[in-house]
Amino acid sequence: MSITSGSGCSVNPIYGIGERSGLRISNVIFTLSFLLLKLFLWRLREKYIIRDFHPLVLFYLLGFVLTPIGAVFGCYLLVYRILAGPVAATSALLAAFFAISGLQSLFFAMWFDMEYNKELK
Repeated sequence: MSITSGSGCSVNPIYGIGERSGLRISNVIFTLSFLLLKLFLWRLREKYIIRDFHPLVLFYLLGFVLTPIGAVFGCYLLVYRILAGPVAATSALLAAFFAISGLQSLFFAMWFDMEYNKELK
């Protein structure tokens, strides 16, 4: 099994006789995901709230709240439509509004974040 590094060349792991990697993909995925989320929230708090307030925190918060609400409500309406019958148009519009507003807020927050850190390239 070869692992490709960031430069594109492959690196073969070398183990001694009888050695096996102790990494399990399920542990690595959850551990790294939790670490990335924790560091992301730490960066938002330190850089955009404590040091210098920036409205992108509000956009991230709005996006992280509205997007899942819209997705879950939309899935609920889809299941309801399949099992029970017609759904009111206003309910579908409300689910779409939540999902679209949430995604739009996330995109604005990411754009603000990129613009704020443009000099770090």
